[in-house]
Amino acid sequence: MNKWVEDFLQKLNLVDDMDQPEGFSRLGYSDLETESIDVFKAEAERLGLTVREDQAGNVMARWEGTDEHLPIVSSGSHVDTVNNGGGYDGVAGVLCALGAVKYLKDEGFTPKHPVEVIVFRSEESARFGISTIGSKSMTGLLDLDIGSVKDAEGTTIQEAVESCGYEWNKIKQAERAKSELKSFLELHIEQGTHIEDHQKDFGVVRGIATPIRLLIKAIGQAGHTGTTPMHKRKDAFVAIAPLVSFVNEYTTKLNEEQDTPVVATVSTASVNPNAMNVIPGEVELGIDIRSVDNSLKERVKTVIQEKCTELGQRFGVEIEVEELVNNDSVLLDESLQEKLVSMGHTLGYEPHLMDSGAGHDVMNMATRWPSGLIFIPCQDGLSHHPAEHASIDDLVKGVHLISQYYKKEAGE
Repeated sequence: MNKWVEDFLQKLNLVDDMDQPEGFSRLGYSDLETESIDVFKAEAERLGLTVREDQAGNVMARWEGTDEHLPIVSSGSHVDTVNNGGGYDGVAGVLCALGAVKYLKDEGFTPKHPVEVIVFRSEESARFGISTIGSKSMTGLLDLDIGSVKDAEGTTIQEAVESCGYEWNKIKQAERAKSELKSFLELHIEQGTHIEDHQKDFGVVRGIATPIRLLIKAIGQAGHTGTTPMHKRKDAFVAIAPLVSFVNEYTTKLNEEQDTPVVATVSTASVNPNAMNVIPGEVELGIDIRSVDNSLKERVKTVIQEKCTELGQRFGVEIEVEELVNNDSVLLDESLQEKLVSMGHTLGYEPHLMDSGAGHDVMNMATRWPSGLIFIPCQDGLSHHPAEHASIDDLVKGVHLISQYYKKEAGE
């Protein structure tokens, strides 16, 4: 199994060596994403699976069970990456899900329920600023209005989808009925160090901390840096700057007061007119707030709004707070979590119960079917980076975990 995992990892990443200093830039609905999916399809067919695509370009490789009328037991992830990203984010889940089928076939196992490996299209937001397009389509959550959103090259989502051979006005047909699937499991690299820090073998995720995202706009008055007296300035940058340290300090203190983690990050900044000899007249900051506890996210948002009011009054500038995103966090199926913990113990693997600070396709799947998420360790917690790495041994553990999931959920 180790040799197959190593070889298929390279094939999915379209390389002969995983050491790629520039990383991988396999964006959603691109030729490279399609090429990687074609590699998956060829291997799935070689293993005797029936492969089909839906109207969004998601690919399903089906292993027939002894009763084709029973709901499907499914697992999978994505193969697209961010720009100059790693070769394990998403790919690990696809590889381990198909590897589990190979492992069970080699073992002589025959499922009762049909088993399906899913490759979702365009999970990352790197190209269009919108994530999980494929799984949104499958779960009926896709808003067709996003079709006009453009990437950095000016290509719209609709144009990108249609360049891959799909019809945008038919993409909603990718939605699947609740009766089709019994359950869904995604495997992913952790993108952190909690598993290692707790000296465990894998993570079982309880919930996904989706974000509240705020756009803060400070509007002052531009002026000449050499001729405007200090006491007559309305410097937007000076007014908003204290918010950066405030967000960090407040959220750090809040984490010391209660058990459920919450994080907040001032992650984008734009200064206008951004000239050396002009006082900043307008500054925009982007803030990302995450926790599996929605009330904690709302608490941080409210405190930020209050701080902005205070800063605006103190410095005599206008500060606007716009809420860009406010998604309820996703709690995953508790029964499936218990099964995953038990499956790990059966294999001699120690689980770590944890939450996910990043979004994944499973958060959409969980709105319609009992769904679970497991993590395998990720070296130094590094992800979305060329040096992203998961060991072959940990990938093989992932194969064994999903094999157990297929066995228990699909039955003999």
